[in-house]
Amino acid sequence: MDPLVIAGKAYSSRLLVGTGKYKDFEQTRQAIEASGAEIVTVAIRRTNIGQDPSQPSLLDAVPPSQYTYLPNTAGCYTADDAIRTLRLARELLDGHDLVKLEVLGDPQSLYPNVVETIKAAEVLVKDGFKVMVYTSDDPIIAKQLEDIGCVAVMPLASLIGSGMGILNPWNLQIIIDRIKVPVVVDAGVGTASDAAIAMELGCAAVLMNTAIAGAQDPVRMAGAMKKAVEAGREAWLAGRMPKKMYQASPSSPTTGIIGS
Repeated sequence: MDPLVIAGKAYSSRLLVGTGKYKDFEQTRQAIEASGAEIVTVAIRRTNIGQDPSQPSLLDAVPPSQYTYLPNTAGCYTADDAIRTLRLARELLDGHDLVKLEVLGDPQSLYPNVVETIKAAEVLVKDGFKVMVYTSDDPIIAKQLEDIGCVAVMPLASLIGSGMGILNPWNLQIIIDRIKVPVVVDAGVGTASDAAIAMELGCAAVLMNTAIAGAQDPVRMAGAMKKAVEAGREAWLAGRMPKKMYQASPSSPTTGIIGS
């Protein structure tokens, strides 16, 4: 597959995965391996990556020497909280600067607060972070985040953890058509077909966590998502046939029919 390029670095996988909600770090490791993902996102407020030396660390199960860590600000509801969290992550990960910014609006819907998100993005970009940003599917906001200097824009497909799939493909298509940085569908994917559809629309990648971790067999689902993302990307590159309303078209040639 053609590489995914984010902040000047190329990745062979277009599937990004989370590290939360698994039964233990061993299952996390197995699922990530099955997914083929190279970028793994980590909730700094919820996952031990050295903050507590007395507890098991994700760094041992998913070594940063093999994966690109993407610290995120899950659980942050203000720009200030998100900025503090990512500065802490940079210290814990020895100056790592590729991060995922998300500022939530409320604990029920987990919908992004785009006003606080823009405030945080402005500060973080100036502070030298390479910001991948979770946002709504508003094309205007997506363009503003690109103009601020975010290295990827990550609109939701539907609410975080809902598994509802892509509810508004039209807005996603507008975002894909209008901005130049990678568009990564983030949140709402429930099964393999959702991931394939996102890629068929022209998204650069898909990020998911609950769709894999919440499956009855997370490791098998991780493998399914790997195949779905690859198939969707190949289909987009191939260019689908045009849709024809109320017009049938024979699959076989109509000229040279035997007996005619």
